Amino acid sequence: MPPEPPREIGSEFHWDAAALLDEEWGGLPGWLPVRRALFATGAGGLSALLRLLAPSGRLHVPSYFCMGVAEFLAPQTSITWYRHLPDGRGPRWDTLRPAPGDVVLAQNLFGRDDPAGWEAWIRGHPAITVIEDHSHDPFSEWACASTAHYAVASLRKTLPLPDGGLLWSPRGLDLPAPSGPAAGGADLKLAAMLLKAAWLAGRPVPRDHFRELQRRGEHQLLGSAGPASAVTAAMLPLLDISGVRGASARNAAEVAAALGGRTPQGFEILGGGGFRVQLVCPSRPARDRLLAFLAANRIFAPVHWRQDRVGFWSGDEAAAALGDRMLTLPVDHRCGPGDLRRIAEVVSAGSKGSFSGHMI
Repeated sequence: MPPEPPREIGSEFHWDAAALLDEEWGGLPGWLPVRRALFATGAGGLSALLRLLAPSGRLHVPSYFCMGVAEFLAPQTSITWYRHLPDGRGPRWDTLRPAPGDVVLAQNLFGRDDPAGWEAWIRGHPAITVIEDHSHDPFSEWACASTAHYAVASLRKTLPLPDGGLLWSPRGLDLPAPSGPAAGGADLKLAAMLLKAAWLAGRPVPRDHFRELQRRGEHQLLGSAGPASAVTAAMLPLLDISGVRGASARNAAEVAAALGGRTPQGFEILGGGGFRVQLVCPSRPARDRLLAFLAANRIFAPVHWRQDRVGFWSGDEAAAALGDRMLTLPVDHRCGPGDLRRIAEVVSAGSKGSFSGHMI
């Protein structure tokens, strides 16, 4: 008999009861804002908030950001860009020049930014409305102690939930309510999560079946300003956030340390916090070859974020160039010690061009 293929690492979350709290708890967790609005998506929550604010000016967006979200918001507001790259230096404040009536979208990029710079900037610009995006670490110390006017976090990319965009105001300001019915895409995503869990347990579920449900679900969810699904609303207060965050951070640190001396010149590891590890490759072709090699070894690494220079993009060549060269290693809470060793081995082999056979 042929050998069993290696376990899949990354890709969409499966249904995982182990991510729920396993001890007595006394009500609402401290990390969940008491006054909050729970949308189907973070982009939908942002869109609803901008309609409520009705800004008379522009929306300032970081140049290294999800272009799909920015393009979704563009029809309802004028977007301008300021430079914020994943290089540990934070925003380039001289490129952020809002006028009265403008709104600024800040982000904790990859969950590794220092909040001190934004806290000082907010204090120095009391007339400018700031919305913080905490999608890469929704319940970090910064998110829980934010001083911004508003904060938002897309949940389904870092937590095992079918949908969810959390919107809150650290200052207790009015929030928009979700509108319309719950997005049908959440039902498809939940079905995919359940089927993937069965597939991982060895049941005869075709992988293509739940992958198609995932794709259709994402397509239906995009930009939904409806309420989150009943499953997400019920599960969110019960998630073991501390356990999920702790495991993900430990995994990221372990893989970053393991790769420290194993990747060749021209590859740079970005780690040291957050839920993931980013790898900066020497060129776009090198990045794409490594992505294909990882996928051939059943490791599915997302890209944050591609920018189409002939379509909708930030106009910041430095941000677009990094989007060409970066990938994110899926070292979240699902990974055990064997998964982490395999990620390091496959990345090390792939970055050195050891592509023979495509499977190690």
